[in-house]
Amino acid sequence: MLRKLSILLTLIGALTLNVFAQEKLTGLQVMEKVYNRPTGEDMEANLTMILINANGDQRVREIKQFSRDFGKVEKKIMFFIKPADVRNTSFMNWSYDDPNKDDDQWIYLPALKKVKRISSDSKGDYFMGSDFTYDDLGDRKPNEDTHKILREEKLNGEDCYVIESIPKDEDYMYSKTITWVIKDKWIGLKKEFYDEDGDFLKTLNVKKYEKISGYWIITNTEMDNAQKKHKTIMKLTNVKINVGIPANKFTERMMKRGLK
Repeated sequence: MLRKLSILLTLIGALTLNVFAQEKLTGLQVMEKVYNRPTGEDMEANLTMILINANGDQRVREIKQFSRDFGKVEKKIMFFIKPADVRNTSFMNWSYDDPNKDDDQWIYLPALKKVKRISSDSKGDYFMGSDFTYDDLGDRKPNEDTHKILREEKLNGEDCYVIESIPKDEDYMYSKTITWVIKDKWIGLKKEFYDEDGDFLKTLNVKKYEKISGYWIITNTEMDNAQKKHKTIMKLTNVKINVGIPANKFTERMMKRGLK
């Protein structure tokens, strides 16, 4: 009887360990869950961009943003509405499912009346005076980095994986990033960026996320650039999901035309 009980306990222990092993994720798997988190087929929203310098002076920009998932490519376009000095400027980003294909990006500057393609050499430039680079505005694919789980800890009351991501491309603008990922929602709650020399550069903090039409949507973020002593706040409002945004919204012609 004792022998049978011993065998039964061994089997239960083995099954428990097997279940635990199945649930334990790698750093890559965590970041893939973040990358693949569903956000609907399309979305439109108002975006407020607040630029804050070291003295606390603010510049506020109002933007209309649209995005749509076409399957093999996700397209996003934003139109600056105000103030007057940036009105009718537009930006478009196409992110591809193909892991070997980089994002395509364009910007339209009304003063030049020309759509300019963002070259790979310019992806490290800061977008419209903000603390987000052009590369930050795209979708970095999980396979572009080597990921490692550093630890698990709570942040803002949420259970998180802390993931270190090191670029496979040694010439990439960041030497590494560290991301706090909420376990059950797969939202990057906080992300630290380190420059090419390995020095701390900036932090992206998610201040608010909401469940809208059944999807977790990040609606308030703050990028704090420690080296520049500058901060950018991004707030999404009036978010609408699965509204049927037409394919022709995401074209160079529409960038020039703007919102009518």
